[in-house]
Amino acid sequence: MKDMALWNEADWIAAIGSVALIVFLAIGAYAVLRKEPEFVGHPKGLFVLFFAEMWERFSYYGMRALLTLYLVKHWLYSDGQATIIYGAYTSLVYITPVLGGWLADRYLGQRKAVLFGAVLLTFGHFFMAFEGDAGAGYQNNPAINIFWLALAFIIVGSGFLKANISVIVGQLYPRTDIRRDGAYTIFYMGINVGAAIGTIIAGYLGETIGWSYGFGAAGVGMLLGLVVFVLGKPLLMGQGEPPVPSRLKEKVAGINREWFLYLTGFVGVAVIWALIQFQDAVGWILLASGALLLLYVLREAFKLDHHSRDRVFAMIFFILLMPVFWGLFEQAGGSVNLFTDRYVDRQGVPTSLFQSINPIYIILLGPVFAALWQWLGKRGWEPATPAKMGLGIMQMGLAFVVLVLGANAAGSALVPVLFIFLFYLLSTTGELSLSPVGLSAMNRLSVRHMASLMMAAFFFGTAGGNYVAGFLGSIMGEGEGGEITREGALGLYWTMGLTAIGIGAVVVLLNPLVKRLMHLDTLKDDDVGDDLEGQAGAGMENQEGGLHPTTRPQG
Repeated sequence: MKDMALWNEADWIAAIGSVALIVFLAIGAYAVLRKEPEFVGHPKGLFVLFFAEMWERFSYYGMRALLTLYLVKHWLYSDGQATIIYGAYTSLVYITPVLGGWLADRYLGQRKAVLFGAVLLTFGHFFMAFEGDAGAGYQNNPAINIFWLALAFIIVGSGFLKANISVIVGQLYPRTDIRRDGAYTIFYMGINVGAAIGTIIAGYLGETIGWSYGFGAAGVGMLLGLVVFVLGKPLLMGQGEPPVPSRLKEKVAGINREWFLYLTGFVGVAVIWALIQFQDAVGWILLASGALLLLYVLREAFKLDHHSRDRVFAMIFFILLMPVFWGLFEQAGGSVNLFTDRYVDRQGVPTSLFQSINPIYIILLGPVFAALWQWLGKRGWEPATPAKMGLGIMQMGLAFVVLVLGANAAGSALVPVLFIFLFYLLSTTGELSLSPVGLSAMNRLSVRHMASLMMAAFFFGTAGGNYVAGFLGSIMGEGEGGEITREGALGLYWTMGLTAIGIGAVVVLLNPLVKRLMHLDTLKDDDVGDDLEGQAGAGMENQEGGLHPTTRPQG
């Protein structure tokens, strides 16, 4: 144990994160173990879900903060290779929840799907702790296969868990219960608390002690989340169970359907294990399947009445914005992570810890934005959905412009850390302007029988953005061995920033046209409802690809 007198900034940050974690765990234990059926006016099952999701986010973000650095420094991938692997991985994490949600709705129910997903995730995060020979590189090193297996388990496990755990939150409450919005806000806090603390603790351990310690901490976090979910089953009040339990006992290929689905999940791990090793193939599969999905949506749209068809066109417009925004936003875990490591005056703080800034900003600014939209709405000044999304893209572009200006002002010296904080501030305000608004619009505008299809298309666009992020990072490597140089990164950041500002401005200018396509004046109850339940929490964390709150009926 290091003497406190010798602690540096990183030690203090990790200590504060650990204390915060202990405080949250103490509050959670008190909430769940007390005799009363509710805590602060909510059923105790909400807090079981809160802590299960907090630990899942702890593990995911702790691993994510280290991934690109680990690929470059341990496996000796080039910067370009590392960022494209990162992009392929995060894009697949966004696609699998679509299938996981479908399987849960049709067969497994949300609770069994979450439980199975948590088991797969626990395996995946613990497999990440197997490093192989330090500095041996990935070529001709059999240990790299364990790394690919770890990613495959995490991708498939996320598909089962992320698509379903938030759905159980809504099931704990009657549809007319006024506490639903507050419940999703509490749940969303768990998401971002886990993301922030996991990044700090796992990042600190991984960079100061050893990669296996950081990834191992992520594995322990996921295991604790699994334990919480299993022990908390009675508090879920029977929610999230299979829609038709007898169907799970039917024989498929000689075994019960339930076990057949679990076996299919492990087959999926094997498929992803092979696919993730060919990142270019992931890109082509995304492009081809995205085009087919778009054609299918258009075909279905032309079967609808005039106003419903126009709304589908508006939603396609929103979907096409997703690769633009997330392609820039996800530079945070890829190229910006490497840029921070090499060219920013971090003042002794490990690089990965800077990944905690975004969820911390979300915790602080999420309520501010919710209040801001409400305040503007009461005065008739609230921007329409297209304008908000355009402003979000402009803020994302401005984040890169500010970073480049700050780096250029520093000359040949290291970039002042202030500009990294400003970068994350602007990217977070952009996220809060775009992500929850987009989710709400997709749910609000869809006709009932296309609601799941359009939400899947929305997240497919987000998955494409994650792959775009990896591709953009891969073309920055101009140095020896494909290393991202300061000049190369800043040049592309400047282009990306100005392009995003321009695209965002065009989106704002198109606001009246797109708003007309939305036909808000003729929306009826039958469309799906008037908004997302708990929209204050929905979508405020950019990896919540599976967050599908139920809809609130009008009247």
